[in-house]
Amino acid sequence: MAEAKDLHEIPLIRAGLPRHSAERAELTGVDGTLLALVHLAPPLLARLTVADARAGAERTPEPERIAAAGELFETATLNGLSPQAYCELQSRVAGVPVAVARHSLRDVAETFAGVGARFLAERPTGASATPVPGEISTVWTRRGDVLAVIAPSNNPGTHTQWLTALACGYRLVVRPGTRDPFTPARMIAALLDAGVAPHYLSLLPGSHATGDALVEAADLSLVFGGDAAARRYGEDRRVILRGPGRSKLLHTGEITEQTVDVICRSVGYDAGMRCTNATAVFTDADPAALAAAVAERLARLTPAPPQSPDAQVPVLPLAQARALREHLEGRLEGAVDVAAKLYPEGPVADLGDGSGALRPAVLLCDRPDHPGARIELSFPCVWILPWRREQGFGPLRDTLALTILGGDEPLAREALRERSIRKVLLGPIPTYQAGRTSPHDGYLSHELMEARAFGTSA
Repeated sequence: MAEAKDLHEIPLIRAGLPRHSAERAELTGVDGTLLALVHLAPPLLARLTVADARAGAERTPEPERIAAAGELFETATLNGLSPQAYCELQSRVAGVPVAVARHSLRDVAETFAGVGARFLAERPTGASATPVPGEISTVWTRRGDVLAVIAPSNNPGTHTQWLTALACGYRLVVRPGTRDPFTPARMIAALLDAGVAPHYLSLLPGSHATGDALVEAADLSLVFGGDAAARRYGEDRRVILRGPGRSKLLHTGEITEQTVDVICRSVGYDAGMRCTNATAVFTDADPAALAAAVAERLARLTPAPPQSPDAQVPVLPLAQARALREHLEGRLEGAVDVAAKLYPEGPVADLGDGSGALRPAVLLCDRPDHPGARIELSFPCVWILPWRREQGFGPLRDTLALTILGGDEPLAREALRERSIRKVLLGPIPTYQAGRTSPHDGYLSHELMEARAFGTSA
């Protein structure tokens, strides 16, 4: 058992300054090893922190300063952790393969570097950065001053979304996910070291009550989560919801090696824990043949402890991993897991240290309206469903990213007219791919900012 003095400690960050709390939580790895102590913020402190952030002077960070922070995130020792130590700690606690954390170092740094270009790309072309005296023109202004971020634990790269808000001039108060306080803590440390004004950055680990207090006190909130978050905050118009993704592929024509390759990359990339990982595939070919080919390919993903460079699938405490698979078994409703026969030792790989790795699941369905198409779990799990063109895009609604395989451009144009499909990719492009300034789920800045008229006399 590790001594408390040997543990990594994550303090509260209030307006850029570290603060200790009387309330702390122990953070263990997926194998049960005690690894960190996390200071927790009560709801009252959340409200006071929002007030402090709001009271600070206007000092929106320049894009160059944010870009410099990206370099620090990738290369510097921050919060006492080298980049390598951060990756290992994050992977051991979150159960994300360490390879994901390692390539996220570069991905996050590139997002930091591109925040200025993204801001310019998202700004309406009719809005002026410098209004001209004597003219009544359009300016792009914030809808508020403080943004609360209720962050997830699924993938380090998810945190880059709130950088846009910083470029817009929002003060940020982040409540991290319980399994990954390390990534936002590292990002905030990098931004402070790069010279961002302290009152623009706060980190408050805490309970749901703390999250509720932040949402209530802030001007706007960016909330990551699944259906439970939608039920909790969906009626609040000041809340911007992100997730679940329910990303999909639509396949027409022959089943080829390229077809199977793009599907498997879309499902298994980054251990299947991103909202842009595919969770359903609709096909007008033979669903059973496609499911068998996908299962055979995905079964090659390696189960291993998350800190191992060989790991390719998520890891949870063994009991939780088995419970998640039992949950899936209870929702099959006639679907068949065609990957199960490829795992003689079962769908959860017992790693022998109290943890279990989640092997991919491939569920074959007999109808396009099977409810499995709306089930998103935090490991490579994909439902294969039959589809005919006359059925249209009804079964594919509520999709963050859709790849259309088969080269049917009119079909892609039709998909763009379905507003609940947020990204359409035509051709052999995995669902997780994105352009440098392409929207993720619309432009976040368009929910944080608004165009207003502004005029002065000459």
